[in-house]
Amino acid sequence: MAKDNVPFHSVVFPCSLLGADDNYTLVNHLIATEYLNYEDGKFSKSRGVGVFGDMAKDTGIPADVWRFYLLYLRPEGQDSAFSWADLMLKNNSELLNNLGNFINRAGMFVCKFFGGTVPAMVLTAEDQRLLARVTLEMRQYHQLMEKVHIRDALRCVLSISRHGNQYIQVNEPWKRIKGDERDRQRAGTVTGVAVNVAAALAALLQPFVPGVSAAIQSQLRIPPERCGLGPGLTCTLPAGHRVGTVSPLFQKLEPEQVEALRQRFGGGQAKQPPPASAPTPAPNTPAAPGDPKLIQELTEQVAKQGNLVRQLKAAQVEKVQVDAQVAKLLELKQQLALAEGRSPDVPKGKRKK
Repeated sequence: MAKDNVPFHSVVFPCSLLGADDNYTLVNHLIATEYLNYEDGKFSKSRGVGVFGDMAKDTGIPADVWRFYLLYLRPEGQDSAFSWADLMLKNNSELLNNLGNFINRAGMFVCKFFGGTVPAMVLTAEDQRLLARVTLEMRQYHQLMEKVHIRDALRCVLSISRHGNQYIQVNEPWKRIKGDERDRQRAGTVTGVAVNVAAALAALLQPFVPGVSAAIQSQLRIPPERCGLGPGLTCTLPAGHRVGTVSPLFQKLEPEQVEALRQRFGGGQAKQPPPASAPTPAPNTPAAPGDPKLIQELTEQVAKQGNLVRQLKAAQVEKVQVDAQVAKLLELKQQLALAEGRSPDVPKGKRKK
């Protein structure tokens, strides 16, 4: 429940039950979240701002992508904000390039190099280190889920696939399979370990993205009796197990698609003209320092947009997407400069030469 409902469910309603004196069971544990905002404002059905449950299915974005993103930014400790640009970033980086890439590569190596049959595995110290890292993440996952820290548990899952990608990249089974007998055996071990980590991810993902979890189980042909989740990594797919047809789990979101959705669900706020009694200063004309509250809000927006730009650059997304967010950042900086009574052409702390 949202935090505004906590007083009623933790105090008012239990008091009513106590007053009834009829041996009702009282609440002993509450799970509450902070607020989820929309872009730089709030969700509003009346103004058409934001995406609601009955609208999400019409966006063309799969339900599991919605589930993933909303759980990824679940406001467990502080308010968070839905952002179309961030949704695209998380889909393309975490789901497509991290999680989906690892599971697809693990399955494809089995199909391409070993005829669809999981090869024999001879574990080395390097393999044991990976298994230890995965087991540690799984134990943390269990602890976090017990405490209903859903967002952090999901990030444990993403850490496992990140470890898996690094493991594959370092060992390069696509090169070793072309070498001598020792190299081919090493390629088989790496492939077998990777596909077993992918099988564990199918179980770990089930509470978050059930459709994706079912697709992984189907592609790897994981028997139902092996779909359970223990405290650590086990060999779910032994040597000789045959996998099915492996295909991509996620699709890339394009900037044009996301921008169209942002415009569609942005409401009419941006289209409203400013009040006649409060004319807007000319773009390059500094004004007297404005409302401190407005300055604070703009400062926070500049910081938030700056972080988003850095994330996009770090993820090496397409230049057109980065440029669009940089333009928005510059616009926010200009608004902040005007609100502070400075010229927007002269960044704070710098002078023209």
